Amino acid sequence: MTGTGTSILVSGSLAYDRIMDFPGRFREHILPEKIHVLSVSFLVKTLRENFGGTAGNIAYNLSLMEFRPTIIASAGRDFDRYRAWLESKNIDLARVQIIDDDATASAYIFTDQDNNQISGFHPGAMSRPNTVKVESFIADHRETIGLIAAGNVADMDFYAAEYQRLGIAYIYDPAQQIPALSDAQLKNGLKGAQVFIGNDYEVDLVLNKTGLTKSEMLSSVEMIITTLGEKGSLIETQTERIAIPAVKPPIVKDPTGAGDAYRAGLIKGLIEKRPLEEVGRLAALSAVYPIEQYGTQNHSYTLNEFSIRYQKSFNQTLPQI
Repeated sequence: MTGTGTSILVSGSLAYDRIMDFPGRFREHILPEKIHVLSVSFLVKTLRENFGGTAGNIAYNLSLMEFRPTIIASAGRDFDRYRAWLESKNIDLARVQIIDDDATASAYIFTDQDNNQISGFHPGAMSRPNTVKVESFIADHRETIGLIAAGNVADMDFYAAEYQRLGIAYIYDPAQQIPALSDAQLKNGLKGAQVFIGNDYEVDLVLNKTGLTKSEMLSSVEMIITTLGEKGSLIETQTERIAIPAVKPPIVKDPTGAGDAYRAGLIKGLIEKRPLEEVGRLAALSAVYPIEQYGTQNHSYTLNEFSIRYQKSFNQTLPQI
């Protein structure tokens, strides 16, 4: 944990990622006129198993920034290898629930030459809720920030209500679980959040599903952050609309994990109460590191290296990193 002393709670998923590279383009093998009888098989060039899941990825990126986040999630009987890795990064796993009769969640991700992805996800142990009460292990609610990432739906509901009850600032990031959440559940998650974040598709999906306009949503949350891939991101409040440029990587090896890394930079900026443009730039720079490596937790940097790259990327010194 850095000198701020803020407790960071990250709820979501822990998973083993099986990432496969397809040396072609999905669009060349999917015929729109035959979509009703779709049956395709992709011969992949590489298969790599990596540590992943929303909570694991976000916590890992926070550890690079010298925070000690707490993960709240469920994992299975095969979690030992992943546990050892996260503990070596000084991440608090005391609130990870182990399900002995199931396996840790698994994601199967196919990526083509255009960086399009097709994914499958088996929840395994993530199917079991982990509703540990925050007040049982957090003393100062005012110095706490939560992030509700895609994970067990019951957990997502529980922690939204828990953070609202305790007055804890939190980021609402339903992402892949948006289809599984009802409009009422989404509205409840939004109503007490400091930030709602998603990519442009996810933001539009939530707006359509809840029937809210952006202005109506901004009466519930302080800011909406829309990530736009290589086009950067957009931060919107009731009074500001700030476009954040993307950081261009020298090489793109695997787009998986960029969004989770973005969240870590966002949390750092919010905790340190930086100007919103600086918050967005911290997040944008954080997001570029994982796409330069295969896997979501195979990149690393020191804070000094991060600060130097920030200056080169934005032609601006980053104060007090």
